[in-house]
Amino acid sequence: MARHQRYPLARSKRKRSGGKFIALLLLLGLGLAVWVWWQNQPPPRQPTPKPPTLVASTNPATIKPTAAPVRTNAAPLPTKTITNLSPAPQNPQAPSTTGFPRPPRDAFETQVALARRGISSGSLDGVIGAQTRAALLAFQRQAGLPETQELDADTRARLVVDAAPLTSYIVTSNDLARLQPLSTTWLGKSQQAALDYETVLELVAERGQASPNFIRKLNPAVDWSSVAAGTAIQIPDVIYPPVTRAGFAVISLGEKKLEAFGAHTNLLAHFPCSIAARVEKRPAGELHVTAIAPNPDYTFNPEVFPESAEAAELKTKLILPPGPNNPVGTAWISLDKPGYGLHGTPSPEQVGRTESHGCFRLANWNADYLIKLVWVGMPVYVEP
Repeated sequence: MARHQRYPLARSKRKRSGGKFIALLLLLGLGLAVWVWWQNQPPPRQPTPKPPTLVASTNPATIKPTAAPVRTNAAPLPTKTITNLSPAPQNPQAPSTTGFPRPPRDAFETQVALARRGISSGSLDGVIGAQTRAALLAFQRQAGLPETQELDADTRARLVVDAAPLTSYIVTSNDLARLQPLSTTWLGKSQQAALDYETVLELVAERGQASPNFIRKLNPAVDWSSVAAGTAIQIPDVIYPPVTRAGFAVISLGEKKLEAFGAHTNLLAHFPCSIAARVEKRPAGELHVTAIAPNPDYTFNPEVFPESAEAAELKTKLILPPGPNNPVGTAWISLDKPGYGLHGTPSPEQVGRTESHGCFRLANWNADYLIKLVWVGMPVYVEP
């Protein structure tokens, strides 16, 4: 009896197990159907990024974008402060720039390129004259080039302009304060506080180592009769090479030039110079430096100026104060021949002539540079 009852229970269990299996298969099928449907759906749309908006501010320097624009496959945008909200021009023009170093383009740039090597053409004027040709010759000898005295192809290739030839000089109130009229008499000059520049034109011309007429051409809009502080004036940009102690100097009377050389006979400087008008007043041979005086005063001796009517009346020596318009300019180098020396001049445009009383005149800027090269005892050779 007990054995008969066991069989119905087993059949009931098998029926329940089969139902669960069918339900599981249905659930798995439903899940598979849902997954297939989900995979076939299109991806959700991404919102289009908006351009950055600007936050209003009364200070333009603090205006910044609230969000950076989205860029794909690129590095993040750097953050920048917007300082100018003006629209860009439709056809922007690139600023005019010229690469340096390069060969000189004209006579003026040639003069500047030479001067930057300590080879002076006198007052820069943009003209290839005798003094510029002499300067070209000095450079050609220094560089071992054919001595043509011309800006030929070989010279242009070696004589380069290493920076812009012009610079802007701003007139200051101190410049204006130092201007003063120059007395026309020896006595009047001796009574002045200084023999300084008379005009702004004279001041900036010497600063640019140029002739006043050339400065006028460079600045046609300037009213030279009423230059105010703050006025910008274009002048040549000339800076001489670093100072190197000279070994000796040579003055050529025939070529009216002074050249300073290093210990190894390398050319350090070439300057035009004036010589004595009278042949018997021209020293010759080996001389030596005995004293060096920047910004010197000047002792006027009437006996040295027999052609001066005022000197004949004064019959006494006068001490003239320093300044660029002092008769010996801004520098004096004594030589061991009494009364003779190398010095500057208030008239640089006249340098290179036979007009002095025996001394050797240089432009003030050249005399200023020369006193940094020479030393007491240095030989100076004066050649015919």
